[in-house]
Amino acid sequence: MLRALQRRWESYKYRFVPWIAFNLRHKRRTLRFVPEESKDKTISDEDVLQTLLRMFKALFVNDLTRQMPLLSFLPEIQSKYLDVQIAQPETSEAIGGNQQSQMSFHAEDVLFNTLGFSITRRHSSLVSAGTGVFVTRGCVPKRTVVAMYPGTVYENYEPIFFQSLGNPFIFRCIDGVLIDGNDKGISKAVYRSCSKRDQLGPLKMNDVSWLGDAVWNPLAVGQYVNNCSAGD
Repeated sequence: MLRALQRRWESYKYRFVPWIAFNLRHKRRTLRFVPEESKDKTISDEDVLQTLLRMFKALFVNDLTRQMPLLSFLPEIQSKYLDVQIAQPETSEAIGGNQQSQMSFHAEDVLFNTLGFSITRRHSSLVSAGTGVFVTRGCVPKRTVVAMYPGTVYENYEPIFFQSLGNPFIFRCIDGVLIDGNDKGISKAVYRSCSKRDQLGPLKMNDVSWLGDAVWNPLAVGQYVNNCSAGD
């Protein structure tokens, strides 16, 4: 029982304000001083934006059949995909007319064809290593966007106590904003609730597929990437 409590404490103490205040001067490795915002960027905002736009456009085109009802309400955008619409029936025949699979390719295949590599979330073969993110195909060039951190965004003044209990997926940005990337428990319920709240008719404002196994956006696995270790 004591070991279980110890594990809980080790997971939660970084969000316990008195502990943080007491250890602020002694735990410098978890803090970063950034004199200017631009000096903290490994990849420029423009490169990140262009990479995401390429990826999202490829996913959209790959799922164009299911997106047609939405495009009918957006004629200006629909006109940009006329050539793709004409070729779409040929693609449907090529995959054998499978009505259950709306996508021509799996999301991981789209990622590989667009960015030259494919990643997936799975259990590590190492003992007690848990779940991680692995490159399954291709090669990832240096300074490349490889993942996104999905989750519910909390401003530093918003309550997150109950969601944070035993939750190792809360990412604290350098400006104090918190991102809860947990895909289970109360965190999952909160994200789904926010998604339904923000939905405009048939138009979904965010992706909920990362909460399950059938992920539409293969980059939405960043919460399973270990981004800090004792040696850093």
